[in-house]
Amino acid sequence: MSIWGIIIGGATGAMLGGPIGALLGAAAGHVASREIGKRLNPEVEARTRQVAFTVAVVALSAKMAKADGTVTRSEINAFRRKVHIPEKDVRDVGRFWDLARQTPDGFEAYAKQAASLFGPKNAILEQLLELLFFIAAADGEISTPEWAYLAEVSRLFGYDESEFNRFCTLYGGSDESPYAVLDLPEKADIEQVRNRWKELNKRYHPDKLIAEGLPQEFIHSAEERLARINAAYDVIKRHEEGHS
Repeated sequence: MSIWGIIIGGATGAMLGGPIGALLGAAAGHVASREIGKRLNPEVEARTRQVAFTVAVVALSAKMAKADGTVTRSEINAFRRKVHIPEKDVRDVGRFWDLARQTPDGFEAYAKQAASLFGPKNAILEQLLELLFFIAAADGEISTPEWAYLAEVSRLFGYDESEFNRFCTLYGGSDESPYAVLDLPEKADIEQVRNRWKELNKRYHPDKLIAEGLPQEFIHSAEERLARINAAYDVIKRHEEGHS
């Protein structure tokens, strides 16, 4: 069964608890009220983490559209470009999006629970933020309410202002240098660049993200980010080789 079939059925809502579990329960026609602890226990199956990530993406995307005041077709299409949704599930996922937009829980509750499930500054959370940036920029520009929304979600995920500014450069549509992609100063030497490239490959490799809870349906977005990291390294390496 796809991740969407599990979510639409709401079967893991009681296990997750909190606003994410309640939204799953509402999708299944009932509300799960048991609160979850600080973080999922390691023995909880990976599928539950995947469900939690997916619900958080949908809920935070839907709440962001509501914060902006309008839900545009481009935002919905952007979501579908980044996330694989089988044609047979599109209508139900759309209904789930609408349900998430209308829940009484504020976006802060979903962001806080996601941070508690995966841990502050987890690579999974940055993947989620990147998706939110992409959706916000889908209609050509990120509005003032969307910038404020993204900044607050980033803060709730444990990132400070300088880290958020870096996300704005990477994911907000600004021109990015290969050094910015690798989070290095432009005076960094090739050994520093190589070490950072290896570190980021390990941190953001799709296989590692899947092990931590990224659903297969979101793998394309993770592969794009790794490709951008590798491309940045190749640009710097070729430049250094040309000057050696």
